[in-house]
Amino acid sequence: MRPDLIPRDARDRMIVPLDFPSVDRAEAMVATLGDAVSFYKIGMQLVFAGGLPLVGQLVADGKHIFLDMKLLDIDNTIAGGVDSIACLGVTFTTIHAYPKAMRAAVKALHRPEHQSAGLGLLAVTVLTSMDDDDVRAAGYARPAAELVATRAADAREAGMDGIVCSPLEIATVREIVGPDMAIITPGIRPADAAADDQKRIMTPADAIKAGADYLVIGRPITAAADPVSAARAVLDEIEAAA
Repeated sequence: MRPDLIPRDARDRMIVPLDFPSVDRAEAMVATLGDAVSFYKIGMQLVFAGGLPLVGQLVADGKHIFLDMKLLDIDNTIAGGVDSIACLGVTFTTIHAYPKAMRAAVKALHRPEHQSAGLGLLAVTVLTSMDDDDVRAAGYARPAAELVATRAADAREAGMDGIVCSPLEIATVREIVGPDMAIITPGIRPADAAADDQKRIMTPADAIKAGADYLVIGRPITAAADPVSAARAVLDEIEAAA
């Protein structure tokens, strides 16, 4: 793994999504969580609600940001997107794990003007809301785990920095990509939390033991009656499992 992508402590391994319909609500959650959370994910819902300036604000405040845009387009558009994202100071952004798209992203990030950007490119394999039936319905004649394995190998060959996969595929992906790529896992649910719309899930402790570097944990924290206590409980579980 790139040395700058190695998580330093439990707080840096827990990524909390700011999946809110307004900037005001996202800012309120950040204020509520305070020092309990150091890493946030900002995705399409908040960006399209005017939340992109919040990225710069949080970076300036010392927070790490995972800008989850799941880019997939022609090479030139992918390159342009990476050029712009590399200037924002974020830690991660995502590319759908199609070989051509990943190669375009890596080529753009390796331009001399981005050498100090510190941006990590993550390959999205198969969404954690999809099971084998969903994968077949999308036109793939193989199970989700096999598709994840293929895409992880493609990401390694393309020179990506990390993989986004369900916790159920962590061990397999680690065997494929080796120790030098980060594994980021959504679909993390504490044992007493609802699965919501996630289908391939695991507890924080089990995901860490399986080899995940970063855990994305949203509604069990942001929808909790006491988000700070919920976040700290997850951090305790991460620390105990590490």
